Amino acid sequence: MSTYVIGDLHGSHAAFVGLMEKLAFNPAHDCLWLVGDLVNRGPDSLECLREARQLGGAVRCVLGNHDFHLLVVARGKGKLRKKDTLEAILDAPDREPLLDWLQQQSLSVRKESTLMAHAGILPQWSMSQAEALGKEVEMALRSEHSGAFLAELFGDQPDRWQDSLEGMDRLRCIVNVMTRMRFISPRGRLDFAAKQGLESAPEGYAPWFQYPREDNAHLLFGHWAALNGQTPGARIPVDALDTGCAWGGSLTALKLESGERIAVANQKNGTA
Repeated sequence: MSTYVIGDLHGSHAAFVGLMEKLAFNPAHDCLWLVGDLVNRGPDSLECLREARQLGGAVRCVLGNHDFHLLVVARGKGKLRKKDTLEAILDAPDREPLLDWLQQQSLSVRKESTLMAHAGILPQWSMSQAEALGKEVEMALRSEHSGAFLAELFGDQPDRWQDSLEGMDRLRCIVNVMTRMRFISPRGRLDFAAKQGLESAPEGYAPWFQYPREDNAHLLFGHWAALNGQTPGARIPVDALDTGCAWGGSLTALKLESGERIAVANQKNGTA
């Protein structure tokens, strides 16, 4: 049995199918981890959702910021943005089962000392704490009040984690860390403006993976396409899986057991 971790799909269904064929993925005995942002930007978000859902128990998926955006639009009274490519999902006859499946996904997936989250986890969080905090969000997302939760989810505040946070401030901060984080200050304050490579770091900020941790966690993340799978200066074991598929780059898989990377080129560009 092999476990493959695939980076951000962003609606790139042809690349997804091509990579799965290259892996010779067999859902009867292989396991697939998807690092989130299955949808948006690329042209075939609906097909990506359908493909992931039909894999059943062979797939484990974490939610990315674009996946949350879809849920906010569909079930939290949010609005589509100009560059979104989500209309096919919202108009699909199987829209509700697909959204139900997406809403049941997690914020992190863990196997022993390896943990996957869409954007990463704070250096001061242990793996167990990250899992527990993610479950707080998952409970709200799956509750009968999920619509109200989604309606209040988006926002940049609070921008620094504190254990004393409560209510929506607490849940919003957890989601922002695990799905939007790139640069942070030494005290863990998040910057949401800088989205390019390491050269775009604001003064006093650094990539979250350049801070030390107290454990031996191996962290897997996507989200940051500008890194193109590289993590210079990392002070922890970390693998970046977003290699810019939706922007004409490649779609990358990591074989967890060996550390081997396998990629396919994507011929379809998304919207910038």
